[in-house]
Amino acid sequence: MPAPAEISPWGAALEAFDRDLTRRAVAEKTHAAYAGDVGHFAAWASDRDLDPTAIDVRVLRRYAAGLAERGIAPATIARRLAALRGLFRTQIEAGARADNPAELLSSPKRAQRLPHVLKASEVAALLDSIPAATPLDLRDRALFELAYACGLRAEELVTLDVESLDFDAESVRVEGKGGKTRLVPLGEHARQALERYLARARPVLETPDGDRALFLSKSGRRLSTSDVRRRLSTWARRALARAPGLARAHPHALRHSFATHLLDGGADLRAIQELLGHATISTTQVYTRVESARLRSTYSRAHPRA
Repeated sequence: MPAPAEISPWGAALEAFDRDLTRRAVAEKTHAAYAGDVGHFAAWASDRDLDPTAIDVRVLRRYAAGLAERGIAPATIARRLAALRGLFRTQIEAGARADNPAELLSSPKRAQRLPHVLKASEVAALLDSIPAATPLDLRDRALFELAYACGLRAEELVTLDVESLDFDAESVRVEGKGGKTRLVPLGEHARQALERYLARARPVLETPDGDRALFLSKSGRRLSTSDVRRRLSTWARRALARAPGLARAHPHALRHSFATHLLDGGADLRAIQELLGHATISTTQVYTRVESARLRSTYSRAHPRA
């Protein structure tokens, strides 16, 4: 029996990093992105006959400079460096090296882009444009009422099951990033839309196999995130005459609007963080910048000596 091929140093390092991502229950998309990032670097280093122990901050600077010269976006470079910090951290934990060279390298500054937020009147125009004529209409009204009422990601909406709803407690149980569960208050408009959908539409869409997904397609399967984006785009186009701001509507805009409107109404930033399922308050603080930008715009328009 032939002896198994010896795994390369980079192969071992990548396997250890992948196990660490799995152990920490990193979100699936982040896991895939980080795995791709470190795989790209491993290939780049292997082409230069550099094994994991030969990597220092100067090598990483060359790598990052090469990415920038190729026109890679600063946000992508920052993510790749974050992945490499994780890679070398697992190397330290395994005793393969004593330092983390990626910790010595600053990430490129990313442009501060504010999230797109719809006005409350624009959200109302969007939701009120969805009639209650067909089962799919009722589904879409419930879907987007819930998205705005609870600030849910598209990925969270499509993973909901019927059992995720608790009408007695007026809440919904949401499986967020990294498998973290949170309870979010439901809101009266969302509750009513969901009750109409469950009573009059979902039984029509349901197939004999009894998929427990909350939101079903016309063929009875669980909706996908692309379905959510497509349906929102359809309704936004129909409401454009009443609300031109809907030209930039997308599922995450409803989540941004949820958070910003809560902040406008006096909600505490920590409470908004919990409702959104953000791991750190710094992620939620972007909405204070939205509010600050709005106030500056109002000041510029209204103050006689602005």
